[in-house]
Amino acid sequence: MRYTPAAAALALLFAVSASTSYSAPPSPLDPRAASLVQAGRTAMTAGNVDEAISDFEAALAIQPGHVAILLNLAEATRKQGMFGKALHYYRVALTIDPNNQFALAGEGEALVEKGAVEKAKRNYDRLVQLCGNSTCVPAKTLAAAIAKGPPVQVVTAAQVEAKPEVTSE
Repeated sequence: MRYTPAAAALALLFAVSASTSYSAPPSPLDPRAASLVQAGRTAMTAGNVDEAISDFEAALAIQPGHVAILLNLAEATRKQGMFGKALHYYRVALTIDPNNQFALAGEGEALVEKGAVEKAKRNYDRLVQLCGNSTCVPAKTLAAAIAKGPPVQVVTAAQVEAKPEVTSE
């Protein structure tokens, strides 16, 4: 009984110190990582997705776990058609910052592109809840992607054309 007040005070101290990490502002980018992110964004606008991914991965090596770098990397891998890898990066970003609206919207868009429209609708509902309405930019972007639907996979005759191979034994 003598230790109850001290134990309660310690528990309160740990609870308060643990909860302050959730409300901390995002850490600023390291200058080296920021220059790599800028180079990656420039490469993305020029259409060089492979170079952009390399720049973003290098920035992530300098500053691991930074949400902005993860979002850029996810966007680049999505443009390259690697939706599973993009989903991985979005989910890592959401693990770090569960209420990041851009990560939720990006994950939803990747889900639509992969064909999982129902899961994307859950992301949209969460975005509307976070924004307070459906007029915020990430919610509008995801709503447009859901309305558009998954991309149609078209197979051309040239892709399935049989190519005979003659071998001599």
